[in-house]
Amino acid sequence: MASGDIKFNLEAVQERIALACRRAGRSREDVTLIAVTKTVAPDTIERAYKLGICHFGENRVQEAEKKIKLLSHLRPNPSWHMIGHLQSNKIKTVVGLFDMIHSVASLELAKALDVRVQSLNHRIPVLLQINVSGESSKNGFSIKNINAEYSRICCLPGVIVSGLMTIAPSVKDPEQVRPIFIKLRELRDHFGLEHLSMGMTDDFEVAIEEGATMIRLGRAIFGERSTL
Repeated sequence: MASGDIKFNLEAVQERIALACRRAGRSREDVTLIAVTKTVAPDTIERAYKLGICHFGENRVQEAEKKIKLLSHLRPNPSWHMIGHLQSNKIKTVVGLFDMIHSVASLELAKALDVRVQSLNHRIPVLLQINVSGESSKNGFSIKNINAEYSRICCLPGVIVSGLMTIAPSVKDPEQVRPIFIKLRELRDHFGLEHLSMGMTDDFEVAIEEGATMIRLGRAIFGERSTL
C-alpha cells in the first residue's frame, strides 16, 4: 500500500472520528486512535507514524517484538498496545515491550503480570477485558463475576487498572452492538475508571458515541493488510 493510500484513509477516519465526537458532544482529544498493525509491515507502520499516528496495537507477541525492535529508531517513540489474547507464557516478553495491555482477561493473568513487573521494580497500566456479549468464543471477565475479581486485581501493586476493554460481536449493522458499548461504559463508570477501549473498523463511530476513549482500527487505515 502506498503512503498516499494511508494518508487518504487516515484523513477519512479522522473526519469520521471528529463527526462522531460532535454528535456525542465530546472533544476530539478525548479519543485515542490506535492503529492495529497485525500483519502490517514495519515500513508501512513507519509511514503511518510519519502521518501522525503515535499509538499502535499488536495482537501477537512474537510479531510485535520484531516490529518494535525494527522501529525503535522512531523519535519520539510511539506507544505500543497489546490488544490480542495474552497467554501467561508470553508475560516475560510482554512486560517492557508494551506501554499498555488491553487484554487482561482473568485474575490469574493479572497475578502473573504483577509478579513479573514487581520483579523488575516496575508497574504497568492494564485494561480488563470484559466479555460483555457472553460469547463462548471470546476471552474476558463476565459481567457477573467482575465485581469480586476487580477488587482483588486492584490489590496487586504492580498492575494499574486504567479501564476496560471489550470486543463486540461482528454484525452487519453497528447499531446492534450499541447495547454492548453502553453496558461497558456503565461498568467503567461504576468502577470510576478512565478508559474504555472499544470500537473497531466496523463499529467505532457507535463506540465513540457511547464513550470510547480508545478505538482500535486496522482495515480502516491499512486496508485488507490488517484484519480488524
